[in-house]
Amino acid sequence: MKAIEYKPIGIIHSPFQTPEETPIQPRAAGRAMGQLEVFAEYEQALADLERFSHIILIYHFHLTRERSLTVKPRHEDSRHGSLATRAAERPNPIGLSVVRLEAVDGANVIVTGIDVVDGTPLIDIKPFVPSVDQQYGANLGWLADRYDAG
Repeated sequence: MKAIEYKPIGIIHSPFQTPEETPIQPRAAGRAMGQLEVFAEYEQALADLERFSHIILIYHFHLTRERSLTVKPRHEDSRHGSLATRAAERPNPIGLSVVRLEAVDGANVIVTGIDVVDGTPLIDIKPFVPSVDQQYGANLGWLADRYDAG
């Protein structure tokens, strides 16, 4: 199979300079504010985005040098298959976060609940649609003891 290449559409700016200081998941980020600097050539693609309350960010874990099939998440004592985690060390270092959309100002998108390292390449933005994205009855796998579904 041929390699797949993506071109970043922008850069994510946040108050977090290292992975270690970055919250684990947007829920833990609280009101941490971030800015998506969307490159000018993609500004037109932001039309109507401001009508959504939340968006999904898809990004490249640019600081990850290791590709691993098993990982030990920061909040765990044991290793798990990387595809059964949201850890950055995975076959393809792609991350996603659901954040609150605060404003769209030209090619700048302001969000809260950011859990991404400053300078992270932004691959894509998608609107979060609760009736589509919520999966009722979803199983939390090995995380069931740690989190509730809500």
